Amino acid sequence: MRTLFYILIICCTTLAVQAQQKTAFISQITIEGNKSTRSNTILRELSFSRGDSVAVDELDERLRESELLLMNTGLFNQVQIFFKNWIAETNEVHIHIVVAESWYIYPIPLFELADRNFNVWWVDQKRSLKRTNIGINFSHTNFSGRADRLELITKFGYTRNFSLKYERPYFNASQTLGFLMDVSYFQNKEVNYLTFGNKQVFYSEDDRFVYQRFKSRLGLSFRPGLRQWHEWELSYNQNKASSVISRELNPDFFLNGEDFQRYFSIKYSFTSDFRDRRFYALNGHYFEAEIEKDGLGIMNSRNGLTLNLEYNKYWSLSKKWSFALFNNGKLSVIRGQQPYNDNRAVGFDQKSIRGYELYIIDGLDMMYTKSSLRFNLINKTVTFGKLIPIPAFRYMPLQVYLAFNNDVGIVHSPYESIDNPFNNRVLWGGGLGLDFVLYNTRVFSLEYSFNHLFENGLFIHLNLNI
Repeated sequence: MRTLFYILIICCTTLAVQAQQKTAFISQITIEGNKSTRSNTILRELSFSRGDSVAVDELDERLRESELLLMNTGLFNQVQIFFKNWIAETNEVHIHIVVAESWYIYPIPLFELADRNFNVWWVDQKRSLKRTNIGINFSHTNFSGRADRLELITKFGYTRNFSLKYERPYFNASQTLGFLMDVSYFQNKEVNYLTFGNKQVFYSEDDRFVYQRFKSRLGLSFRPGLRQWHEWELSYNQNKASSVISRELNPDFFLNGEDFQRYFSIKYSFTSDFRDRRFYALNGHYFEAEIEKDGLGIMNSRNGLTLNLEYNKYWSLSKKWSFALFNNGKLSVIRGQQPYNDNRAVGFDQKSIRGYELYIIDGLDMMYTKSSLRFNLINKTVTFGKLIPIPAFRYMPLQVYLAFNNDVGIVHSPYESIDNPFNNRVLWGGGLGLDFVLYNTRVFSLEYSFNHLFENGLFIHLNLNI
């Protein structure tokens, strides 16, 4: 019995030593290259903390995941995380992080197209310079080093706009609560008041503004973990249109021939983001659910309740090949007719079906599925050296993908009384594309697409993440 007891003691001790050897203790984390970004902002995005014990066979994966999480903030052009020291006797590890910060301040002289996308401006509006805006867009994407964003916009031209926005991802000690403040004012001498043939119809007066909008927002966010967010938002909206529009051209613009609209909105959204790369994912999934109530009973200008769902899934099939599936849906819970401007489905706010870039489809409900099979043609870093005066842009990670695209969707519009042939029918679009991913955060797409009528064209899509 005594011999058996000693054997058990030896076995337990051996197993304990082996278990200890398979665990790494993170004794120190150091950061290099963060001239503007606060260290605790970087530490917040890591999947480990100082003092954690991590299984040795999981450590490499945790470092790679943390690199991707830091890149997904949009604050850095490059991130490297590696072991600096490892004490074998105690399995203590010192982890070192090297970041190359992006350019955060964009005091940009503003020149922008007023139309929904470049393709509409180029084809339908004949590249008219009257449909452009000029001004100043001052944007600081890391204002205090906490990944907070300050944006001030002043622009004139087709649209007159004054906007001020500040967003801070966290303000409490545990870095879980954030807030948003936003106020904006718009004036237009021309306004889209009707959809005919799934095309926008405009009305304008040279001597006065025919459409004015004011909006203010307050938001609160809660981020309990690295990949999930809860957001609440309260907004006040006030819109005024010319009586010619609301009483003669389209009485449903605000409904019942009204020319003034005023209401409060409340919105809740939940986001779960497990993508490897936020701006052009190759692996993982993304889910977002949003419910918004327009009109809280204080004012009777608006009564809507809308549910929006988005689910995207990404697969890396091999070193070169990947596949992406994008799903989006909208459901109007309140089934009554909605004002014209609040009845959007496809063609606005990044909601699009390939091949229909020149069209809009309005409706209470919609759903679509978009798929893309991608092949990586180029993956390199372009060095500009001193040709680029801003150090953050001297080294440009560049990836180019050949994409085989296929989309299908439908928009339900029960109150349709005008000839819009794309409403209430299955829509199909697809074709070939070239996707250029610059600095890991900016995406430029050149696509040749068809729709169900076999209309085709070359379309440009741009996301600068500014």
